[in-house]
Amino acid sequence: MNTAQKIAIARNIYRLVRSMRSALGLKDTVVVSRNGIVYELDLSEGIDLAIYLNDYFERNTRRALDRLVVPSSVVLDIGANIGAHTLHLAKLVGPEGRVLAFEPTDFAYGKLRRNIELNPTLAPRIKASQSFVTCDTGGSVPEEIYSSWPLESDDRLHARHLGRKMTASHANAVSVDGLYSEMGDRVVSLIKLDVDGFECDVLRGARETLRGPRPVFVMELAPHVLTERGSSLGELVSFFVPNGYSFQDERSFEALPSTAQGLSRLIPTNGSINVVARPT
Repeated sequence: MNTAQKIAIARNIYRLVRSMRSALGLKDTVVVSRNGIVYELDLSEGIDLAIYLNDYFERNTRRALDRLVVPSSVVLDIGANIGAHTLHLAKLVGPEGRVLAFEPTDFAYGKLRRNIELNPTLAPRIKASQSFVTCDTGGSVPEEIYSSWPLESDDRLHARHLGRKMTASHANAVSVDGLYSEMGDRVVSLIKLDVDGFECDVLRGARETLRGPRPVFVMELAPHVLTERGSSLGELVSFFVPNGYSFQDERSFEALPSTAQGLSRLIPTNGSINVVARPT
């Protein structure tokens, strides 16, 4: 199932939920607790609605993180959006661990900050930055980046994944390799990467990290959005395989092909798969 099909299903569910809540005089904004984490949600947004519906958002990714994250470790959440994985990662790393969360858009970063504030026990473990992670610290930042998946019709939506661009007017550019100057002797053990086509930009700024500390990556592979950014699945694979990484299925942890051609056969048209890339 591709993203557009998932959004179509979510829109139908949203209409039902909105109808039921409206009959009770309730609005789309709601504060809820899911799996011990408190969120402020806008049910007209796809990610928010999935969290509201019994924490359904990217459950397989959350389960993979449960298996991979080591207590007291440092992890990066690149493309944190409203914090669905950021807050879960904060639970996993524990009081001695650290989560560095990066979200460039004004829209999602504001929601991320709000959700962190609603969880005062987890907040001290998280450093959130309104940053665009790319190849060069201090480089340019796009004026707008996709970070909203509305469940109502909008002429500004992406033709395939139905996302909406939001402004990134206050974001600065940072690179993964550049972060180590701020971390002292702490080493990043895992990176959750979901940046809708900017993956190769991130990886160009993580060459030393891929050769040295070699953290585990949990990430989305979506060839159609990589192509839109002028990169490719082949380029993405080239950052990992020469540095001794292999790919695994996010759900089963079974081995996946280590070539772009082999991986592309597993990905539906205009769709994506989530994988784990880990050093062998």
